Amino acid sequence: MAWLKAEKDLSFRDYSELWEWSVTDLEGFWASIWEYCDVKVSKPYERVLGKREMPGAEWFPGAELNYAEHVLRHAADHPDGPAILHQSEARSLGEVSWGELQERTAALAAGLREMGVGRGDRVAAYLPNVPEAVIALLACASIGAVWSSCSPDFGAGSVVDRMEQIEPKVFIAVDGYRYGGKDYDKIEVVARLQSEIPTLQKTIVLPYLSEVPDTSPLENVVMWDDLLARHEGAELTFEQVPFDHPLWVLYSSGTTGLPKAIVHSQGGILIEHLKKAVLHIDLGPDDRFFWFTTTGWMMWNLVVAGLLTGSTALLYDGNPGHP
Repeated sequence: MAWLKAEKDLSFRDYSELWEWSVTDLEGFWASIWEYCDVKVSKPYERVLGKREMPGAEWFPGAELNYAEHVLRHAADHPDGPAILHQSEARSLGEVSWGELQERTAALAAGLREMGVGRGDRVAAYLPNVPEAVIALLACASIGAVWSSCSPDFGAGSVVDRMEQIEPKVFIAVDGYRYGGKDYDKIEVVARLQSEIPTLQKTIVLPYLSEVPDTSPLENVVMWDDLLARHEGAELTFEQVPFDHPLWVLYSSGTTGLPKAIVHSQGGILIEHLKKAVLHIDLGPDDRFFWFTTTGWMMWNLVVAGLLTGSTALLYDGNPGHP
């Protein structure tokens, strides 16, 4: 509110007045969020609201930007600082610095481009809550591809019901996971998914349970470490996309039929999650953000969004009550 007074000469006596302004002056409120959170664009927006009608409202027409660029701009400020702290039942406590996050994102983005993935293509993931999932999301966003993920505790049918709808070109999958002290091998499930999602051209396998998993049941496989090693040192570039370009696809629960695919845009998620992280959660570069979640729940996406503020994401995979 102090910023609004200093920059916009707007004064509010209490939260109720601030809220009333936010819902009655949509253009003024969202333009202020844009400015306060320092949204970077390669092309400026022409106006805040192009069309007001619902459904079909058009936000920030003309603007071109990239979600991943807003996350990784923090690598320049403190490359050695922790972007991610992580632990799981299968791995000991580890850290990924901002510089490492940027380097690995660049390598995977180059690998995806090598596979023919580009703007608008869909990439499906079957990954636990580990740094590689964050890297994969950012790599997809950086090249304008569309991300969608399921947790590896999902059965094959549940994954097919979701992913078949979006026709992914590339699949990023784990060999298995550990929960409550028990190992769950998922290679046979991945093989079934390959056979039931006909649009898949390549599968990237992340070793998690085993250092050298048996991938013989799978086709068109590239190992995660091999792919990143092949593109080590790649330059990271950010595909500039319109505000409403798809960023990721989430799904409804599927309780009344097939899960419904819900598309979220790069710009819409960027500005909404900046607002959420900065104003509602009060995150900043010195903070750490944790929410117990899997990659199959929207809260995982919000944990990633904490990185937009330069804060550190805390990831845990497994049963928090074990042993």
